[in-house]
Amino acid sequence: MTLSLDEIARLVARDIPDGSYVNLGIGQPTRVAAHLRAGQGIVLHTENGMLGMGPAPADPADEDPDLINAGKQPVTELPGAAYFHHADSFAMMRGGHLDVCVLGAFQVATNGDLANWHTGEPGAIPAVGGAMDLAIGAKQVYVMMTLFARDGTPKLVPACTYPLTGLACVNRVYTDHAVFHLTGSGVVVTETFGTTVDELRERLSLPLDAAQ
Repeated sequence: MTLSLDEIARLVARDIPDGSYVNLGIGQPTRVAAHLRAGQGIVLHTENGMLGMGPAPADPADEDPDLINAGKQPVTELPGAAYFHHADSFAMMRGGHLDVCVLGAFQVATNGDLANWHTGEPGAIPAVGGAMDLAIGAKQVYVMMTLFARDGTPKLVPACTYPLTGLACVNRVYTDHAVFHLTGSGVVVTETFGTTVDELRERLSLPLDAAQ
């Protein structure tokens, strides 16, 4: 069986190093917050100006309209949370102060190129946000996405055909079918779900190495 979005988010949360400063991108990556363990000591950052973000309120009655993440979703604050101007927040992103960012994607190339802000289709609404700053500023970039688009085309590709967000910036790709590590010299499959590495090679038409 392939993984649900929450199961993918759980894997991402598992692999974030303890004590990291982390930004969760808009969309699927926001689910990761619900799967972080208190003992990990991970501090979540939002580009709209907050450190120490917690998960969404368990009870909608506890939602505070002034306490939101960059995707305008209600969140909670953890003890020690801090607020600041979004210019300072972007300085943190661009200055290399984030250990990990987790982003969604339309496409990821095997060399780590990322396309996640525009499909290039006429009428599509581009949404850059802080993705470009995160992609080049974070020390590690994890992508969380489904491996195949709705029409069945792969989203892990030899080269991106959509407008790029960042060059050679992605380190890992977490999907419903497998986890991929992009090493700079190839793609290593570390885990599979409901499939095999050989089946993935055939479906993706990519050279893939299996983790030893």
